Amino acid sequence: MKILITGSNGLLGQKLVYKLRNQQGITCIATARGENRLVKKDGYDYETLDITSKENVEKVFAKFLPDAVINTAAMTNVDACETEREACWAMNVTAVEHQVKTLEQLKKSNSGYNPHFIHLSTDFIFDGTHGPLDENENPNPLSYYAESKLAAEKIVQASQLDWAIARTVLVYGIVDNMSRSNIVLWIKSNLEQGKKINVVDDQFRTPTLAEDLADGCILIAKKRARGIYNISGKDFYSILQLAQVVADYYGLDKSLINPSKSSDIKQPAKRPPITGFIIDKAKRELGYNPHSFTEGIKILEEQLREISK
Repeated sequence: MKILITGSNGLLGQKLVYKLRNQQGITCIATARGENRLVKKDGYDYETLDITSKENVEKVFAKFLPDAVINTAAMTNVDACETEREACWAMNVTAVEHQVKTLEQLKKSNSGYNPHFIHLSTDFIFDGTHGPLDENENPNPLSYYAESKLAAEKIVQASQLDWAIARTVLVYGIVDNMSRSNIVLWIKSNLEQGKKINVVDDQFRTPTLAEDLADGCILIAKKRARGIYNISGKDFYSILQLAQVVADYYGLDKSLINPSKSSDIKQPAKRPPITGFIIDKAKRELGYNPHSFTEGIKILEEQLREISK
């Protein structure tokens, strides 16, 4: 089975490559813009791919004819999407169109070829009036990022392909050559330095360990599952509670955590107050079984120790 991953330099992309490399019966094709940033270079193929270029997508997909494509590449900086709208649309919508159309063409021109397209989406497509949410919830995007992700979902759903959409929430994890932090590391690092942090108490999420999200995507690919799946963590917290759990885990001073409101934080893009996912469908149909948030922090900590050796 040939599985092609877009955005293999990103957090989820790296986890997928590391889980799939050297796996019996699987050829893993990692693709990203520019050079391969993964430390381990063996056990998979690497190909440079700019998904915003139709020609590039056609060339790479025709070369490998993947059985499954897991599209993890996206512009995910919510505030940057609000101000850099053209770049956001190109990456999050047009690029999805290129992939879908290319696979449809290849399916037509190669008899017996039936690719499976797995697309990553987000809880931000909802307006956050209540949660946790199941797969049947009606989207109502509040930001340009959310609009772009919803538009991409619609392209996938209207395609002639076997498709699946994996929606997720607040992903955290450790990557090779890390350029961006994540919520757990941000809280830990500030509290260790004795810095006061403002943390919102009116946003609720089900934080997702990157390894769990990767497992969910692989289960979808191997089972050739179709439709929408919520793939997130199982613990529902306010961001404030989440910060307190991190502080407790590391034995750090919780009094440095200052509860604040979303309205106090000046951000270009609106965030949905309450999301979080009900993951019963993924558990039932895929056998998905994510770690608890505390177990996730422990996995993160072990990886940090490995890196610092």
